[in-house]
Amino acid sequence: MNLPVLPSTHGHASQPATPTSRVGARVEELAEGLRGQVRGQVRFGTHDRMLWSTDASMYQVTPLGVVVPQDTEDTARAVEWLSVRGVPILPRGGGTSLAGQCTGRAVVIDQSAHCRRVWGLDAAGLTVRAEAGATPDQVNAAVAGAGLFFAPDPATVAQATIGGCVGNNAAGSRSIKYGRTSENVLGIDAVLAGGARVSFGPGAGRRSAAALKLADGVSRIARAHAAQIRARFPRTPRRNAGYALDAVLDQLERGVSAQDLDLVPLLCGSEGTLAVTLGALLRLRPLPRGRGLGLLSYQGVEGAIAAVPALLATGPSAVELIDEVVIEAARGNIECAPYVEAFPRLGGAGDGAGRQPGAVLYVEYQEASQDEVNARLSRLRVLAGGGPVRVVTDAAGMADAWKLRKAGEPLLHGLPGSRKPVSFVEDNAVPVENLARFVREFRRIVEREGTRAAFWAHASVGVLHVRPMLDPKDAGDRARLLRIAVEAADLARRCGGVMSGEHGDGRVRGPLLERHFGAELMGAFAAVKGLFDPAGVLNPGNIVAPGPVGSILERTRVRPGAGLSGPETEPSAGPALGEPDAPAVETYFAFADQGGLLHAAEMCNGAGVCRKQSGGTMCPSYRATLDERHSTRGRGNALRLAVTGQVPGGDRFDDPETVATLGLCLSCKACKSECPSNVDVSRLKAEYTAQRFKGGRVGGLERLRAWLIGRVRALNRAGSAAAPVANAAARWGPTRALINTVMGIDPRRSLPGFSPSLFALVRDRGVDGVGGVGDARPAVALFGDCFTAYNESGLGVAAARLLEGLGYRVILPAGGGWGGCCGRSMISVGMLAEACREVRRTAESLRAVVDDPRVRGVLFLEPSCLSAVRDDWLDLRSGADGGLLQRLAGKSWLVEDFIDRAWDEHPSAGGRERLERGAAGEHTIVLHAHCHQKALWGAESSGRLLRRVAGARVRVLASGCCGMAGSFGYSRDRYELSMRIAELTGEGGQPGGGVLPMVRAARESDPGAEVLATGTSCRHQIKDGTAGVVLAEHPVVWLARAYWRGAAAASGPATAARIP
Repeated sequence: MNLPVLPSTHGHASQPATPTSRVGARVEELAEGLRGQVRGQVRFGTHDRMLWSTDASMYQVTPLGVVVPQDTEDTARAVEWLSVRGVPILPRGGGTSLAGQCTGRAVVIDQSAHCRRVWGLDAAGLTVRAEAGATPDQVNAAVAGAGLFFAPDPATVAQATIGGCVGNNAAGSRSIKYGRTSENVLGIDAVLAGGARVSFGPGAGRRSAAALKLADGVSRIARAHAAQIRARFPRTPRRNAGYALDAVLDQLERGVSAQDLDLVPLLCGSEGTLAVTLGALLRLRPLPRGRGLGLLSYQGVEGAIAAVPALLATGPSAVELIDEVVIEAARGNIECAPYVEAFPRLGGAGDGAGRQPGAVLYVEYQEASQDEVNARLSRLRVLAGGGPVRVVTDAAGMADAWKLRKAGEPLLHGLPGSRKPVSFVEDNAVPVENLARFVREFRRIVEREGTRAAFWAHASVGVLHVRPMLDPKDAGDRARLLRIAVEAADLARRCGGVMSGEHGDGRVRGPLLERHFGAELMGAFAAVKGLFDPAGVLNPGNIVAPGPVGSILERTRVRPGAGLSGPETEPSAGPALGEPDAPAVETYFAFADQGGLLHAAEMCNGAGVCRKQSGGTMCPSYRATLDERHSTRGRGNALRLAVTGQVPGGDRFDDPETVATLGLCLSCKACKSECPSNVDVSRLKAEYTAQRFKGGRVGGLERLRAWLIGRVRALNRAGSAAAPVANAAARWGPTRALINTVMGIDPRRSLPGFSPSLFALVRDRGVDGVGGVGDARPAVALFGDCFTAYNESGLGVAAARLLEGLGYRVILPAGGGWGGCCGRSMISVGMLAEACREVRRTAESLRAVVDDPRVRGVLFLEPSCLSAVRDDWLDLRSGADGGLLQRLAGKSWLVEDFIDRAWDEHPSAGGRERLERGAAGEHTIVLHAHCHQKALWGAESSGRLLRRVAGARVRVLASGCCGMAGSFGYSRDRYELSMRIAELTGEGGQPGGGVLPMVRAARESDPGAEVLATGTSCRHQIKDGTAGVVLAEHPVVWLARAYWRGAAAASGPATAARIP
């Protein structure tokens, strides 16, 4: 089938215009044709195309469609089929590019989901092979057992791909020691436009006629323009602008023939414009046995930059800079805030004294022995001259410090205000000796434009990442952006450098290439492009034939229609691309920290940290599906597009595709802390769903199920009142079938049982005033959550007895007989109007205990209930007394966290001794913490007390989300995904966050291992996932049992009968 040619580029379409009425029809023809060619996914629906319309840059360009190949053969077939028809092709990896080269009016080929094989490890030869979709982290996990690693380490190592590293010539912090991707790739397997498969590398021309033809052509071009190459290419260690003809010329001048010419350096940094990478032969290096990090604080960037040349004499593996703007952004981030305290203070005599630094240098050493590292660190101290320096040599401390540095760029997007750090001059590379001059003159440029900028840098190689603070929605700031872009490019050239050290040209710097390289070399680049891609179908408009300078401001997220005309504006080609606007709705959440719903929806900057596959929790559904749509970024993108009116159909709060995309969000809240920009998709999802309810857009069975889930407390209370009958009925086939049908529950999922009400077992309500007549004990209030009160009341009794043993009076506020509710289930299903009423009611019922100084805390057993009170309640426009909510949040703790924090202040010292005595044992204790707990205050909020009393036998699992997530794991439509999340393993059996493999491994190594889990959903999932073999307990149950064992040991056998 010979299809008509489609328009492809932004401003320089080389194909003839096409009648607008036929655009949609041709896109459908493309989709149908591709489905006959590939086994993978062909995704040409409007929603999918919009999800792939952005990367980590400021651009938004709706692609023609998306192909997700099943394997590299699929990739090659798709490239061949599309290219012979003249259809533009955009190879894409993790979509983390900052210059816009991953966006385009083309068919996106995304190899990140399935083309991920790592194989052929040759430990002796220090090589391994990897497919284009594998990540550097994945490669390193596969080769670590051999004591080796792949050196390039961009900040996106967890989500960037090998194909993307090749396309961008990725480098990272340690390139001064290990080089860029081009120095660490020995061969590239690629498919050319037209479908020819070619392997590139040294001597490729001897093995392949196609490779020889390309090498011969490139050699002629390099020789013809040798004088301009030598004059125009900067002699800096990092440069990634244009095509690397300087690397080709270097080989030719050394006498390398066309047969032996290595074109790998040319392909590295070519942004997918010359070939589509299928895989690569990677150079490996021995893992360093010695590591150390020095953190040096300075008053400002200028002082830090001035110190760099001397520091380089110590032979570091990295010298990195962050400034005060990044430091302040980190201070406002849940995950990074603790790491700021590691920086040495200025002018202080001891820990915690002095002023916060205005800039910090990371100076790292990696060597064959720790002794050599220590010697270099000693030299560093001498160079510091008694200035503030902190040396870190433990692996955990270094990892924490590097997390903050790597989060630098996305951290800035969490800053409040309409002006945000914009990526457009963020990659200048100049000789290190000129770095101070560049910083000084660049500051003058941005100050002259009435703004400021954030600075951080790979200072060791002169690469400065600068983000001016601008608002692209503002016409004045858009004009400032263009002026700064031009002046920064000229400044980099005057300083002997170039405007891109590692992020590439793309849409944002391509229009400025000719200012740097001149017309002759631009012609040479076009000639190279013509050799590899005669039809110009591979990522058109990048490097070769870029738009004019004004096109830098076209096709941005805030103005996606700017610069468009003709067929791309037709509804058949996608939604109308006007200027996004704010929704005219009254929201339930204030989104106070983000400046309202619109800004909250726009906070995702596309860095894709949510696409990591190990470490932390974010994002469980992406880890299980490897589908962009089901990543935090995908949901953030979908929400932004819907909220700003960029969805077809007109109703921004009832877009079916957006609803479906949000459907697999587990509301785990991991993104609230692990996303450097603090994008809280859980809250955004709740708001979006609430707006659907408010507008009458939800009906029938969906509304009924949400109503039942939201009122789970009432259902549990009713079941508890007749627990034996209710439990028997739930197990009876016909009743269970009815429950399954009405509530959409999967029949494979067990149902929680009912227990006698906790309110019948713990009767102290505190109605006589805290302390009561003759009761002088300090008090704590135990919050009776929906499941502890009516399904696991034994847990509540255990908590009460443990707290009483520590000397407290335990009261259970009744809330008018209802017991009060945090509203978590209502929030989760978007019933925010009802949740607001519950907040007002429950907060008032707790006023007396909150305001009585004799009540030391309001204590929770269920982390998701505590997260509602300490997090969601404070942003809900509930109408409750804001001061009361703040005081309640400040007084609310998990039971075990409270016990640990107040350890030396408990009324009964004997209670502490009994707990410590009874906690002795020999078996491992493994703890899985609830997602909300990990996200908001950390797993150690339970782990600390366990370690305090049980010591080294406690192991906090590095598990992610269990996959249950309240009602999520019950659903017939989500059960399989829920279990897949629970069973997650990493590549090659590496840890991948799944709780079930970790629990099984713990029991295999220690059959007597005791398994604890803080969330009721987590315990339920472990029970179902192990077929009831492992029955996890709440840590408080374990602690209460330990207390009574200790009491029995002290008081004799009679006390043992009281053990819960």
